[in-house]
This record gives sequence, C-alpha cells and structure tokens, in this order.
Amino acid sequence: MGWMRPKIPPIHDRAASDADRLLGDMRQWAQALGFSQIGVAGVDLTSAEPGLLAWLDAGFHGGMDYMQRHGTRRARPAELLPGTVSVLTARMDYLGGHTPPDWMDDELQRLQQPQQAVVSLYARGRDYHKVMRARLQTLAVQIAQAVGPLGHRVFTDSAPVLEVELATRSGLGWRGKHTLTLDREAGSMFFLGEIFLDIALPLTPAQSAHCGSCSACITICPTQAIVAPYRLDARRCISYLTIEHAGPIPLELRPLIGNRIYGCDDCQLVCPWNKFARRSALPDFDERAGLGSATLAQLLAWREADFLRYTEGSAIRRIGHVRWLRNLAVAAGNALRQGQDPCLRSALAPLLVHESELVREHAAWALQA
Repeated sequence: MGWMRPKIPPIHDRAASDADRLLGDMRQWAQALGFSQIGVAGVDLTSAEPGLLAWLDAGFHGGMDYMQRHGTRRARPAELLPGTVSVLTARMDYLGGHTPPDWMDDELQRLQQPQQAVVSLYARGRDYHKVMRARLQTLAVQIAQAVGPLGHRVFTDSAPVLEVELATRSGLGWRGKHTLTLDREAGSMFFLGEIFLDIALPLTPAQSAHCGSCSACITICPTQAIVAPYRLDARRCISYLTIEHAGPIPLELRPLIGNRIYGCDDCQLVCPWNKFARRSALPDFDERAGLGSATLAQLLAWREADFLRYTEGSAIRRIGHVRWLRNLAVAAGNALRQGQDPCLRSALAPLLVHESELVREHAAWALQA
C-alpha cells in the first residue's frame, strides 16, 4: 500500500540545516527508545539485485518460498511501498543486561555439553519483532510530530526488505563474511529494523569493511552453510533448519546440529568483533524461563501447555510445539550417540506415539542410538 500526503512543503524543500537538525533530534529520540544507532539509506538498491537473483536461482533460500515470490521487490523499496523516498534504519543490541564478560567462551563450552539445550542468544528474551516494531512506531510518531503528516511504514524482519543491504548502506556496519551486519564497536549481536518514509533525509555514510583475511565464521559453521564469503546456503543453516524449515530435518545434517535446538550462534561466537558486543539497555531481552541453562531432559518434560506458557511473548512460540519437539528429539539423539542416558530415553519414549508423524519419526531416529 502507498499513501497520499497533504500539500505541505516536503522536507527536501526546506533548508539542509533543518534536515540535519531533524536527523540529530531523531538520534536522540531513538536512543531514548532503546535503539543503539540509526542511519538513513536511499531507495535505489538496484546494484544489489544481481546478487539477490543469483542467490535465489541457486535455491539457497530453501523452503522460504516468499523470497522467490517477492523477487526484486526486496531491492526496490519504492515498489514495495509506493511513495517511499528514504529509509531510516535502526539497530538494537540484544545481549541481556546480565551477560558475563566471558559470554562467548561460556556459550562455546555449552555446545560441548550434549545434555544442554542450546537456544540462540537472541531468542532467550522477549520477541524482538514485538519490541522493535512498537518502538519504531513510536519513533515514527515523534517524527510526524516534528514534520507534520507523515507517510511511513515500520518493518522488523516482517516483509521482503533487504535489511542488511539497507543497514550497510546507511552506516550501521558492514556485511560480514557470515552475511550478518558487523560494527567495530558493537559486533553483530543486534537486531535491525526500518521505517520507510515519504520524506527525504540526509543519507548517512557507509562504513568500510573490516573482516580482512579472517574466515573464522566460515570454518566453524557446523554444517558448512557459509559456502563462500558473504554467501549462505540456508538449506544447510542450523538456524533455518530449526526455525524456518517445517518438515523433517535431513538425515545427514542431524548429527551436525549437536545440541542446538533453536537457532545457531557459532559464526558469531568466534567473530573477533563480538568481544565489543554491547548489552541491551532494555530488560526485554534478559533471559527467560532458564533458556540459557536448561537441559534437554528438562525441556522434553514440558507438555504443550508448558511450552505455550513459557514461550509466551517469545520468538520461539512461532515454530510451534511440534517443531520444538522435533528439534529436541534431534539434539537428544545426538546426546545419546555420545553416551547412554536413561533419563533422555525415558523422556523420548512418549514421543514415539505422539500425534505428529514428524515428531514420531525424529524420536524413533533419536532412540536408535
């Protein structure tokens, strides 16, 4: 959908100093709302289209058919939302406020403890979609109060938007070899969001890249999903397999998933820039339900009602209980292959008669250990 603006002087017809002053005010408003940084990008992303189309043609999007359907619209903000003149980009750090200094080592060690259930750091708190969307909308209202009637739309991983492309063009960081946005002062442990605007704002300069010859993220990937620098095959990515993928997890990839039950942080845990990752100023992203220390046996003991209660307001809720059990079964099977555990076997046994064929099949695979 687009919009029709009243006939008032657009921002680009005002003095440049007014636009700069507005951007300065926006930075203050954003910081007060919990955003770490904002930037402004233009709407011409045509230079990104060849790479996007090549990625889609290779099938690297897997079962995310919506990416294929939207095609080049992802690289054309003014087509996605007619009337868009500029895009405000925003970064929000998500490490919990109580994250210890040696958090990267702690997380890597948990991956070596088969009985532990590892949930990606970003998903241990409140659903970032809810947090960012509400705060971006508040920021848009504040902008409208300053400039008058405003056409806008807020996005947080919720539409065909090239988020990393917009973030890098607007100076929030550079694209790392793992395809995530990296910043020298904040690493990559942050969420991205956008406000499409029908007013022209001063564009903020891009950063230079600082990955150099480092390839730690490529080397550590358990499934070798990063097939080349800046190129990810989602079909092999553990985050895709445990979150986006709805069907059976391929047999050859199950052992490589280890004890990761929702997402995967490996490429970020070895990135040197993440020693600068910042703690969130918001309590929303503090760990909930013991998701940073739970064992597989504890989570397998959750009934569906427990799952729904403990994941209320969490990004985890959207995969549903069936996929949750599928993921737990794979992790439990991997743990059993490293040593027998009667508790895990007992926890898996009821899943053999679960109403979902997907759950039954993965539980049977796990118990074959």
